[in-house]
Amino acid sequence: QVQLKESGGGLAQAGGSLRLSCAAPRGTLRTYVVGWFRQAPGVEREFVGHINWWGSSAYASDSVKDRFTISRDNAKSTVYLQMNNLKPEDTAVYYCAARQEALSRYDYWGQGTQVTVSS
Repeated sequence: QVQLKESGGGLAQAGGSLRLSCAAPRGTLRTYVVGWFRQAPGVEREFVGHINWWGSSAYASDSVKDRFTISRDNAKSTVYLQMNNLKPEDTAVYYCAARQEALSRYDYWGQGTQVTVSS
């Protein structure tokens, strides 16, 4: 069982930055891939990007890749989503999730953190 908890959400102005954290009990994220997802009101949840244990990351789109960076500190069992040049369309609840490297399904989810970007 992997318990995830997001933090760092809040209100930002367009063009601003936020850093989200996804923390798990020490040692429980070993070898897990951690993904970030977001869900805006009335929209299906969408994949933002992910990072594997060794720090290799991938992103859903060039638009996200140009502004967002996913990193992890394995010693702290924490994964980060640095979001720069925020846009109002980035407003959503952001979730982190974890899966085994060999699997495609994310089995463990955090409760989400709200990000609101004002224009």
